[in-house]
Amino acid sequence: MTLDLAMRWTEILLALALTIPTLEHITAGDPRERLLFMLRLPLLVLLAVAPFPSLTPWVCLTLCVVAILALHRFEGPYNGGSDKMSLLILFCLTLAHFLPEPRWKELAFGYLALQLTLSYFISGWVKIRNPDWRTGRALQDVFAFSAYPVAENLRTLADQKSLLLAGSWLVITCELLFPFSLMSKWTLIPFLILAASFHLSNAIFFGLNRFVLVWIAAYPSILWLQARFIG
Repeated sequence: MTLDLAMRWTEILLALALTIPTLEHITAGDPRERLLFMLRLPLLVLLAVAPFPSLTPWVCLTLCVVAILALHRFEGPYNGGSDKMSLLILFCLTLAHFLPEPRWKELAFGYLALQLTLSYFISGWVKIRNPDWRTGRALQDVFAFSAYPVAENLRTLADQKSLLLAGSWLVITCELLFPFSLMSKWTLIPFLILAASFHLSNAIFFGLNRFVLVWIAAYPSILWLQARFIG
């Protein structure tokens, strides 16, 4: 995968990931913020479709300005990790477009792949140091007591201690081993499928739907990095 192709796929996926929350703000948000997101919507369409490729860097730059205004409006990334990842992707794309030297462009886009890798590894490191995750108690509590919109019939999973223990260690192991998946495309692709499945299950079980496409939008960067430097 070439750098240009990886960046193009990232632009398309990021535009799709940001379109849904943008429409939510336009249709049901505070009137004071609708104008901001009404400005973002056509920019996302331009980013996804790219009818004039020469304008794409300026679309990214304008989206950065809108993102900064949104940060000011909500006093930070109001949706936590998914907002932070979308900002990271957007800023890395913008830098990659505007930096003059090919090597600098690669560094900007490669930084996104590095942060994606660290996001999984650090998450696994935090979990393995937590005794509740090592015993499966963390997942039991999520299903039994969390305020997430888990269906009542899913709450019975809190009693499946062996299943949740296995699930806990599967998540921990995959996250900790994620950096090693870069050794080969034959290991990277299965790990990315597992990671995407993890985000999808969180969306189905807990309604954390904004994480799915945002994290997947960063996957082209790591596919490019693996092909560029390891092969």
